Amino acid sequence: MLSVIIPSYKDPLLHRTIEDLLDQAQGSIEIVPVIDGYTLQAPLPDDPRVRPLILEQNVGMREAINRGVAASVGDCLLRADEHQRFSKGYDVALTASCEHNWIVTPRRYALDPVQWAIMDEIPPVDYMKLKVVSYGRGHKFSGVNWDRPDRESRQIDETMAMQGSCWVMRRAWWNAVIVRLQSDGYGTHYQDSHEMVFKTWQAGGKLMVNKGAWHAHKHRKFPRTHGYGGALADASFAYALQVWRDYYDTVVRPAWGV
Repeated sequence: MLSVIIPSYKDPLLHRTIEDLLDQAQGSIEIVPVIDGYTLQAPLPDDPRVRPLILEQNVGMREAINRGVAASVGDCLLRADEHQRFSKGYDVALTASCEHNWIVTPRRYALDPVQWAIMDEIPPVDYMKLKVVSYGRGHKFSGVNWDRPDRESRQIDETMAMQGSCWVMRRAWWNAVIVRLQSDGYGTHYQDSHEMVFKTWQAGGKLMVNKGAWHAHKHRKFPRTHGYGGALADASFAYALQVWRDYYDTVVRPAWGV
């Protein structure tokens, strides 16, 4: 079984995302929306595969994912955001391709949440490169789009970074390697994908992209209902660099030749 974990905070698209996950699944799934300290304005889809976890207090995205994983039962895990569409059979395609020490992310399209449609004018993303970038107030790890035309024919391939809004891994890998997403230092919302990928690399695993499945994630030009910026975000970015910068510079970059 695939357990879909959705950390949720006041996003009106949660219901549509759950409906899409249910409609497009072709195997055995459960969906665990983690209602992070708020009151739903409408009931969730009436389906036995939807098993919400209601938190009385807001704990933030990272801890909501941890609690969703702990409450779920599938041998594979999929993390999703509250504002996404999915390809038919995403569950079967992503779990079938997931080796025991892999994190797998699907091809990513941009979603217009008003039309609930893929934005055809924006190319899909397969590969991302992990870089340290300047963002005005400091520096941070960031995945940037990576054009790799020489690898277009590879349906499943290794990549260096992911957005983090959709990934699959084996529960055994989470339990042994990821264990939990850390909120201390990182804060509650940022750098989660990089934390997981660095841990996976250190344990001898890989981050892979599966182009045979896709998700469409709400484009950044549309309003967000979660997250924060300013000093709290700056502290998160600085902490991730403190923990991982030396490993990135001495091991990761030479291994990737970047």
